[in-house]
Order: sequence, then structure tokens, then C-alpha cells
Amino acid sequence: MLERLTRTFLDSGVLIAAYNAQPELQIPALTVLKDPRRIFLSSPYVAHELCPKALFNKRHLEYRFYREYFRRATMLNDVGLILERAGREAARSGVGAMDSLHLAAAHLLGADEFLTTERPNKSIYRSSLVKVVYLFE
Repeated sequence: MLERLTRTFLDSGVLIAAYNAQPELQIPALTVLKDPRRIFLSSPYVAHELCPKALFNKRHLEYRFYREYFRRATMLNDVGLILERAGREAARSGVGAMDSLHLAAAHLLGADEFLTTERPNKSIYRSSLVKVVYLFE
């Protein structure tokens, strides 16, 4: 019987932790990234949070790390659809603007889980679009 792959949307904080966090934060993030039982999902909003800043600060290795992730992730590039769904979710649950964009993209991509470094008391956990999982549980 074939094992079903977990469709995982990573918040930008997980990718930041994987690249250059302290070992106690980096190891869980890298473990997720190396898990062959996952399909990674993303959107241009996550890329926009990470890539321009790495380039501005001349952190070219970090930029390449992120670009490699986005090359292998399944991307949803329909920003109009993401914005529409995110607006409804932000109005319904009070989730912040960027988080609502990420959650909407994850939902539209059929994510099984949304992995984040946001602590469980944050507004992102009020969303019911997709299961939100704290990376450091």
C-alpha cells in the first residue's frame, strides 16, 4: 500500500530557522525539509518575504537556499484568488494580513498542514482554513 505524502505549507519563519537559526530551532526545521514523505507548497508571498531581503543584505547563499526551496515547492501564483480568499479569512477570524495570505494559499493548494514558528497564542491559530502546526511542539 502506498503511503500518502503530507502536503505541507511552510511559513517563512520555518525557512529562516532552517537556514540560520540556533541548533535547537534549526534542527526541527531541517528535519521537516529533509522529510521525503512531504510535498512542499508555497506562494509568491512567502518568496517575497524572504528573497528580496536576502539579496538586499548581500546574503547570496541564503538567497540560493530559498530559491532552491521555491523551485521544488508546488507554487500557487494566482494572487487574485489568494487575495480574495485571504480577505474573507481575515474578516472572519481576525488573522493578520500576511498570515491570511499564507493560509489562503495553503488552503487553495490543499495543504494538510501549515507549519509555523508562530507561538500557539497568536491569531494565526484562529483560522480553520488549514491545520496550523507549531514547528517546535
